[in-house]
Amino acid sequence: MTDKTVSPPLMSKGYRIFVLLLLTLIYAFNFIDRQIIGILSPFIQADLGLTNSQLGLLKGFLFALFYTVIGLPIAWLADRYSRVNIVGISLAVWSGFTALTGMANSFLTIGLARMGVGVGEAGGSPPSHSLISDMYPKEERAGALAIYSLGIPLGLGFAYFMTGFLLGNPNNGMNWRTLLIALGVSGIVLAIIFRIIVREPRRGQQEKVDESAIKIPFGTALKTLLSIPSWWAMCLGIAAGSFTAYAVSAWQIDYLLPFDSAMKTPVGFQNMMYILAGTNCFIYGLGTWFGGWLTQWLATRSVAYYGLVPAVSILICLPLCIWAFWVPSTLMHLAIGGSLLFFLGMYLGPSFAIAQTLAPINMRAMSTAIFFLVLNLIALGGGPTTVGFLADVFEPDHGKVHAIRLSITIVTAGLVLSSLCFLVAAKCLPKDWAEAQARNETG
Repeated sequence: MTDKTVSPPLMSKGYRIFVLLLLTLIYAFNFIDRQIIGILSPFIQADLGLTNSQLGLLKGFLFALFYTVIGLPIAWLADRYSRVNIVGISLAVWSGFTALTGMANSFLTIGLARMGVGVGEAGGSPPSHSLISDMYPKEERAGALAIYSLGIPLGLGFAYFMTGFLLGNPNNGMNWRTLLIALGVSGIVLAIIFRIIVREPRRGQQEKVDESAIKIPFGTALKTLLSIPSWWAMCLGIAAGSFTAYAVSAWQIDYLLPFDSAMKTPVGFQNMMYILAGTNCFIYGLGTWFGGWLTQWLATRSVAYYGLVPAVSILICLPLCIWAFWVPSTLMHLAIGGSLLFFLGMYLGPSFAIAQTLAPINMRAMSTAIFFLVLNLIALGGGPTTVGFLADVFEPDHGKVHAIRLSITIVTAGLVLSSLCFLVAAKCLPKDWAEAQARNETG
């Protein structure tokens, strides 16, 4: 993996925007392949005869375990070698395993395929965040990473749309297997295009640092990173908030399909998928963009707003999340859920910007990898899996719908913890930000 770099004069504004949008598209594929199991789970459960607990493991722990463990060595490579190569190879790997998921015929084989998707996706975001940080100065990073984070709502929205369009029409011969195979092949094609077009930027060029700042020993840089209070507070804040968000996303379809009998018809199912696609693409996407823009604007007054904006938005999510699962109709659930998505999107850009800005320059990919290790073990590994186990406990006495409702209500406790963590970050950020700036710009 050679590290051929683009010098600053070659990195025009148009090129930066193009690469950012391409990385955002790859992140959308990342989330399509990650979350599509949650959307397709009723079909997979019926086909393979899985329990709620097995579904919870597929949606959460089995993916998250390998995603987080493999993420650290890949991030170590990304801080030393070509990040463009790593992103391209990772995209091809996780897309290949997505296709293999569509060929699974048991819990064992689909579980192994999901582990493979997790291994591939581990090389997506850490090097991508590092690339973006070398294309945009720290004052613009929250906005740029908010754009990159649009891959989450766009990926989710597209996954819902494809599911409704392809599986909502019983006459087209499509099923969950063919959908996954088509997604996998498309991702491999995108990986080839990305590797041909994008070149590696020079590390640290936005801070205009001396080379010595990049060559700090790994152990020293890691010790510095893990000693930053606001870094930890932001990390735990996004992890606790995403614990609830991943649980909702992974189990929403399992809740809605039996909730309203009208939605069991092909037309009803397709309309529900289209509504979810629209709310994820546009409302969740708008919230993600707005959170980055608002934070970047308020941070000109105080960098504490990198913590305050997420703290307030997450606190607003708490009543909305509970309310959405206790209303008496599907349409009311979808309407309240749309408002919930707007505020859930607001904490993404500020959180990822802090992970990059506070990190030593030669630890940026590793900073995001450790961020994602904590985030995904707690959130992706814990949220959907916890709901699966709780649903199996509640279902015999309460039925599937109410069992999921009770389980989701319990896991909203993560939103309270998340808001408190972001408030702690807001208190610590001014001091930590100034120290990071001095460290990164003086070497």
